[in-house]
Amino acid sequence: MLSDEQITKYQTLYKNRFGKEISREEAYAQGVKLLRLIELTYLPMTEVEYQKLQERRRETGDL
Repeated sequence: MLSDEQITKYQTLYKNRFGKEISREEAYAQGVKLLRLIELTYLPMTEVEYQKLQERRRETGDL
């Protein structure tokens, strides 16, 4: 699911953010969990839904 390059990049990002090195196995496990979270929460919006959202924002004044 994750390439060697992606795992290495995740390790680098993790070290830069938290100041701690993690193993390839841990980086892979965390990366897979992150991707799964994104899959579960990200829902693409259709053009019609986007237009309705913009209309609602205009009507409510970006509450």
